[in-house]
Amino acid sequence: MLFNSLDFLVFFFIVLGAIGVFHYRKFQHLFLMLSSLFFLYYTDNYLVTLLVFTILLHFYTGRAIYTANSQKRKKIFFVIALVGSLGLLGFFKYADFTILQFNLLGNIINLGSEIPILNLALPIGISFYTFQSLSYIIDIYRGHLTPTKSLKEYAFFVAFFPTLVAGPILRASQFLPQLKEKIEQAKSSERLRLFIIQNSRLKFGVSLMAVGFFKKIFFADNIAPLVNNIFSNPMGMESFSIILGSIAFGIQVYCDFSGYSDIAIGAAAILGFKIPLNFNKPFFATSPSDYWSRWHISLSTWVRDYVYYPLVFKHRRSSIVVFSSLLFSMLLMGLWHGASWNFLIWGGLHGIFLAVFTILRKKYYKPTEPFFKSKFGKIFSIIITQYLVFFTFIAFRVQDLDALPYLFYKYLVWDFAINETVQILSHNQIPIILIVGFFILHYISYKKNIVKTLSEIKIVYWMGILLGMITLILFFYDLSPEEFIYFRF
Repeated sequence: MLFNSLDFLVFFFIVLGAIGVFHYRKFQHLFLMLSSLFFLYYTDNYLVTLLVFTILLHFYTGRAIYTANSQKRKKIFFVIALVGSLGLLGFFKYADFTILQFNLLGNIINLGSEIPILNLALPIGISFYTFQSLSYIIDIYRGHLTPTKSLKEYAFFVAFFPTLVAGPILRASQFLPQLKEKIEQAKSSERLRLFIIQNSRLKFGVSLMAVGFFKKIFFADNIAPLVNNIFSNPMGMESFSIILGSIAFGIQVYCDFSGYSDIAIGAAAILGFKIPLNFNKPFFATSPSDYWSRWHISLSTWVRDYVYYPLVFKHRRSSIVVFSSLLFSMLLMGLWHGASWNFLIWGGLHGIFLAVFTILRKKYYKPTEPFFKSKFGKIFSIIITQYLVFFTFIAFRVQDLDALPYLFYKYLVWDFAINETVQILSHNQIPIILIVGFFILHYISYKKNIVKTLSEIKIVYWMGILLGMITLILFFYDLSPEEFIYFRF
């Protein structure tokens, strides 16, 4: 069930209607949990059983870790949880890739036999809800979180349908307390159990969802043909086409994924839940570290808190430790995206950029220096950072790894051909206009919070702007909507 489908809109209206009819908070939570399971079943059929298994595994091992009377027993239950969840993720996501690499190695050393490929279907959302569940277990093991006593509440947290398929990755400490929050507008006797749709929250949520749909359908889906044309057969293309393709793909991914996040956060807001921000104007980042504080924030902070920090603080914080820890963390992030060498290369490049920047920053880069505080210095830092970011997107998007050295070379060593440049610009006028329009809107959003501003204007103007956005969305919408890119992960 795609967010950009009529099926989802019908489903969401039914959920809102049921919530509005049944004014009993416990029933509402149960209904939302069951609706979330139905949402995944409708999307992924029988593979919803993997989600149910993950929920049961982490709920009961979490309680066992918390009540264990020895460190040894805590470790045993902790390992069981890790092996169970990561084992499932590894089997479904990486088994075929591992078999393929083994067979390739076998051909090189003439083993004479091959292991059959399993052709496993990747369960939708497994990377997201696995990491979400792991944060719950790790926090309990570290003593940072008390496990919930309610299986229903925990299942609600893991399976919450706005974030289930493609995030943002929630933490139990962020979400579970919201199930106990008081509702100010309710009667004193009902504050802990009633759910009320507030007008201000409804307006904000609808505004954010509209912006998300607009990013996906208007920008991402209409820039996609340009990206597909360039990366389907890039060999022989000159530098301008390669650079344009990488920029276009970066914008496509951002509008696609941040659009999904906006819809998820907006839907959750309407339902009365606060979901953390997942993107924060990443194309205005002034350094690699600044970029990862703005891009896919829920994943980058997860890797930072549960992988990078433990590695760094466990050892002496030398340059070698920092470099290797950053590289390992970003390789893991690349592997999280998929079982493919191009994702590992993408993650490795970001790891190198982060590590080099972190080491050089101690000697040369000081944000407090007059140059970096000046407008020119900020623009210079943004250009350099984004040039590196768009460079990495080549590895993320490329289909044929054999073409990767050529693409990298053309991106870094410029070779412009006027005729080809004019041709690609003339044949892709709409995507080019959309790219320019995106950067204009991105700049406006950098200066002013568009969604907040939109949700606070008078109702008449608000409805007029929404009607305009809906008109543009419907103009470019077809009955076979494009799948969100991060549904694959």
